[in-house]
Amino acid sequence: MLRYVIIIAAVCFLCRWAFGKWPWEYLRPAPTRSQAIYRARQLLGVEAGASREEVIAAHRRLVTLVHPDRGGTNAAMQEANAARDLLLGDLPLPGQGDGQ
Repeated sequence: MLRYVIIIAAVCFLCRWAFGKWPWEYLRPAPTRSQAIYRARQLLGVEAGASREEVIAAHRRLVTLVHPDRGGTNAAMQEANAARDLLLGDLPLPGQGDGQ
């Protein structure tokens, strides 16, 4: 019995080393777009009805904290940029949605 536990643990660590994920992480469903938008709003700290200007201002505030030149990481900077792009892409284009 102990032999099986050791083999399973070794396979788990091998999977983590080779693929960067634990085996049970493959069982989770992929995040949906609405979940990604919610996470982006949380990261930037904006409300659901935030305007383009609010999203850009929130992105600038976050970037001042996570920029690599200020002690942040490239990954944090990429996450901030992805959140901004996702939220800006979700906004209606100018001239749409205002009845024109």
